Amino acid sequence: MSMDIDAPVALPSRPLIPQDSATILCCNCGAPIDGTSAAGALCYDCVKLTVDISEGIQREATLHICRDCERWLQPPAHWITASPESRELLALCLRKLRGLSKVRIIDASFIWTEPHSRRIKVKITIQQEAFQGTILQQTFEVEYVVAYHQCPDCAKSFTANTWRAVVQVRQKVPHKRTFLYLEQLILKHSAHKETINIKEVKDGLDFFYAQRNHAEKFVDFLTSVAPVRSKKSQELISVDIHTSTKSYKFSFSVELVPICKDDLVALPIKLAKQIGNIAPLTICYRVGTSVNLLDPNTLQTADVSTPIYWRSPFTSLADVQELVEFVVMDIEPIGPQKGRFLLAEATVARSSDLGSNDVTYFTRTHLGAVLHPGDSVMGYHLSGTNFNNPNFEALEQSNAYSSSIPDVILVKKSYARKKKNKSRNWRLKRMNKDEGEMLPKKQDQDRIERDFEMFLRDVEEDTDLRSTLALYKAQQEKKEKDRMEGLETASVVETEETEDGEEVPKIDMEELLDDFNELDVHDEV
Repeated sequence: MSMDIDAPVALPSRPLIPQDSATILCCNCGAPIDGTSAAGALCYDCVKLTVDISEGIQREATLHICRDCERWLQPPAHWITASPESRELLALCLRKLRGLSKVRIIDASFIWTEPHSRRIKVKITIQQEAFQGTILQQTFEVEYVVAYHQCPDCAKSFTANTWRAVVQVRQKVPHKRTFLYLEQLILKHSAHKETINIKEVKDGLDFFYAQRNHAEKFVDFLTSVAPVRSKKSQELISVDIHTSTKSYKFSFSVELVPICKDDLVALPIKLAKQIGNIAPLTICYRVGTSVNLLDPNTLQTADVSTPIYWRSPFTSLADVQELVEFVVMDIEPIGPQKGRFLLAEATVARSSDLGSNDVTYFTRTHLGAVLHPGDSVMGYHLSGTNFNNPNFEALEQSNAYSSSIPDVILVKKSYARKKKNKSRNWRLKRMNKDEGEMLPKKQDQDRIERDFEMFLRDVEEDTDLRSTLALYKAQQEKKEKDRMEGLETASVVETEETEDGEEVPKIDMEELLDDFNELDVHDEV
């Protein structure tokens, strides 16, 4: 027997009238009913026809959704994430209806509609006591219209001039290796999650925030991972003369130490004596919260903390762009070993001089554990080189240090990689940066790609650097594409050989992480 969905149902059904009870006639239809429990002198059938317990409850309503982030508006100003026909969306639909608090909800469920119709239908079953001892149950439908409304978070990200604070990170060096390393640290610790925009500018990056405390938190993170100094400034935007309310925009200028890994550093003689009486001519082997320096002649190390550096700043004597390739003619370990450093005496010759002259150089190096006769090594050629640096000039004029300046300082081993690039079994995540209105020139783009490739090779060759980063397994789709193009990805996973047959440092699969953001995982409801 079919029943109208809007027709109320009386619970329980019409009872049998006891023989000894007083009976009266229904005032509407004349049917005999129990006079002691009569609902206003009406029978149950007449109660169902005359009483509407859903009166006052909305039958139509509007739901607002942001088409960018697909979140629903929960009045007054809260945005929630809810999938179609989920419990969260059903609860939001029920909260939108006025009058439901006066009745008891028995059941609620979605009625299927076309996804493009922008309509949501919900079937609701309610109960309410119509008269004393008479409970009615009724089922009805409510239709919701889905309207688009942009949430404040998306409005800030798509609208210009909505930021309230900016962190300007700068480093005055000719390459981007330090920023590439800093970018990986930011991604590993999710320090950029509050940013509304990241803009790439000359010598650095700009991070924009909607609130000042988010920018201050990011500056604190930079201070904890890199040797920086910061300066704060503010600009008055508007003022309300009636309430004395002022609106400011805050700018945080963060400057990184202009010394990078593998740079040649000439310390002031006074500072070299203060930090452990180290030789003033050193190599920067790591940059963390302080600048870590190494004397390749003695393996002595020293740390220049951030306050000490900015008290009397100095620049590097030469950077990685001035490295010269040498060939190891002979090498002999002579001294102690500190971690991965082993003191050795080496005889080297410039690669460009081979076949033209027999000039060789004798030097001490910290690379005794990795160098062998015939290997290529990158180093700084000091003999016959003029440096416009006051600290180096003071060393040349000093009687105590002028004789200890070597002709060559070796920095790192060089691997003659094959010209044809092979796919790596690992990858790094990158931040989405706004390049601005002006696109980089072709030479600038080539320099950026060259710096990134140099950084990737540093990650492969330096285990200490690799331990501070988050490396992920290469995408399976890219491996399949390389295999279809004839590249043996499996061989790259194990080892990669140079032109001379020597193996390049590899990264074990155990060090790589799985990128769970790429997995299609859904919660079952």
